[in-house]
Amino acid sequence: MSFAPEVLERLERDAKEIIARYPKPRSALLPLLHLVQSEEGYVSDDGIEFCADAVGITPAQVTGVVTFYTQYKQEPVGDYHVGVCINSLCAIMGGDQIWRELSEYVGVGHDEATEDGKVSLERIECNAACDYAPVMMVNWEFFDDMTPAKAKQLVDDIRAGKQVAPTRGAESVCTWKQASRVLAGFNDGRAGEGTQAGYASLRGLQLAKESGWEAPEPERGAE
Repeated sequence: MSFAPEVLERLERDAKEIIARYPKPRSALLPLLHLVQSEEGYVSDDGIEFCADAVGITPAQVTGVVTFYTQYKQEPVGDYHVGVCINSLCAIMGGDQIWRELSEYVGVGHDEATEDGKVSLERIECNAACDYAPVMMVNWEFFDDMTPAKAKQLVDDIRAGKQVAPTRGAESVCTWKQASRVLAGFNDGRAGEGTQAGYASLRGLQLAKESGWEAPEPERGAE
């Protein structure tokens, strides 16, 4: 394993904290993979070996998990990983066009990074935000109601070193490695920032209040 001594010491310390959260060590594998990704920006062979040793399973078993979940990258991605949803609703609302134009504009394809290492792109099957289609994400922060022009401007701002703010959630986007550490379970203290629920998500509640609608009482025995 070729981690530098100070990196290995930090990983081992954080891994113990993660593993302690679970009744069985192997249950900690997913956050451990995010942990090693927060150090290198992707899950390397060394990262796989570290996780395998930490939870007492084989590297082959860890590799099976890494290759199953698309959030784990096997090659370096950009400091800001930009995902474009191309699933059904986003696609027909413009997601396919955004992907085509943005990929051509940036000059990279799926899971490829720019030469400066600042930006990478990914075709995402669903961002679970269909009410805001077409949707993009940067390091898993939401950018709603996008257009090709807005997508290009977003990437230009990132590459120029400007701070970009998602539509919902944190007030600014952190780096890919920082996001991976949060996914490993280490709170960055920013969970309460920004707008927590956007207009489309709250529209049904608003209509119900305006119309005086109330949920019916459950029938007896239905509880």
